[in-house]
Amino acid sequence: MSERVIPGRTGGLITLGAADALWADLTADSVVPTASAAFTCSPAHAQAGYVLLGGCVVETVKADGGRWSVVETEVRRAAAELNAVEMDRRDLVRIGPFRDGSKQENTEETPLRWRRRIARELQELDEPERAARCDGGRPCHLAGVDWRRILVERTRDRTARTWWLPRAVVRLLDVAEHTETRWLRAARACRASAIVTESPSHHRQARAVDGRQTTSPDCPTAPLRLYNEELKGHLYSVLSRKPGISRKVAGWACAVCRTAPAAVLDHCHEHGYVRAPVCRSCNTQERPDHLYSNDIRVADHYTRLFHTHTAEWLRHWHRCPGCRARTVLPLPHLAAWTADIACRSLRPTHRDPRSSRGRKPCGALRVSWTGSHNAPGSCLFTVAVDLCPSGEHRVLAQIPYREAAERFRTWMAETVPAVAAEAGPDRLDGLPAQSRPVIADTSGEGLALF
Repeated sequence: MSERVIPGRTGGLITLGAADALWADLTADSVVPTASAAFTCSPAHAQAGYVLLGGCVVETVKADGGRWSVVETEVRRAAAELNAVEMDRRDLVRIGPFRDGSKQENTEETPLRWRRRIARELQELDEPERAARCDGGRPCHLAGVDWRRILVERTRDRTARTWWLPRAVVRLLDVAEHTETRWLRAARACRASAIVTESPSHHRQARAVDGRQTTSPDCPTAPLRLYNEELKGHLYSVLSRKPGISRKVAGWACAVCRTAPAAVLDHCHEHGYVRAPVCRSCNTQERPDHLYSNDIRVADHYTRLFHTHTAEWLRHWHRCPGCRARTVLPLPHLAAWTADIACRSLRPTHRDPRSSRGRKPCGALRVSWTGSHNAPGSCLFTVAVDLCPSGEHRVLAQIPYREAAERFRTWMAETVPAVAAEAGPDRLDGLPAQSRPVIADTSGEGLALF
């Protein structure tokens, strides 16, 4: 992109109005829609010393005459990072509402709190009020992202509404919230250190390129560290109760996607072991789409789990030493695999004139089970088709648990042999000599640390 002449530019600084125009211009071709008033509309607050743009913190400067400005190169850096984000509008993550909102709430001390902001605005206002407030100048952005343009609202039975955002945007806003938290902590630490030592070296009074002062701290924040099996073999019931574990988890990058900051501890509900710290997006993606306690629907996200990113997810599930030694998946995931992979050829199709192939899969796959993994001899999977266009609800197959587990082992050895080689009954590293009691899952829908 060619260099633009920025009105209001003095040296390396530009005014907030010019920064708004520059941000909108630089991100015009981004797949993530952005706001045209990212610096001057709430929740942006330049007087706080920074403005969030995507996953970046852009520091603000108080120039001569009391005007707030920003460094142009920082705006360009944030725009370049946002333009590099890839987004699939069909890959959605539910962001609310949930039955237990307190467990979905982010407790970090960050003003962004994007989940709370979106939920509060959408729950309190009906459609006419929402349109009127937005047209009247109410801010429609978070961290410079215009979330309204990509929010998907689904209504069930004309009463229950749910809200969804593309997974890439969820990760971007989670990164923004995490970055803001670290920046604020660093600012407080610098101020406290400056008060104790009375030394200017602990708090920056640095000057920008044109000689004006900035109000932001010069305390570097620690980069996210990659997870290296530090929690291997730990029981979730013990580890989750240790003081400071949430802060420790937030220091890792997600063990699955390796890009977003970790937010929760994922664990195996059957054996009780911690798998790894993961971000909210990956945690939501892994969660089975339960209809009832023993009944799940095979949702779109299983395509990623069992087709496009199979090796990463199987390796993650087998971080549980119990699943790895048995070469199996937790019961809900094994049920979903059975319906999606083992029974794929049994699923009927219907004519579809809009499709190039002329046919499309029938309805939606659903799998239920009787019994549990604790009594595999009596556990039975029933795979059926719901929501058939012709009104049918047919049972495709009934597969015993042991047969499904054996099919899974064969499929994994053929599909991801590297992961399969690390599993099996002779791979008992990390598995205690004494069996552990199963940790019952009494969470329901609102469990945040799933």
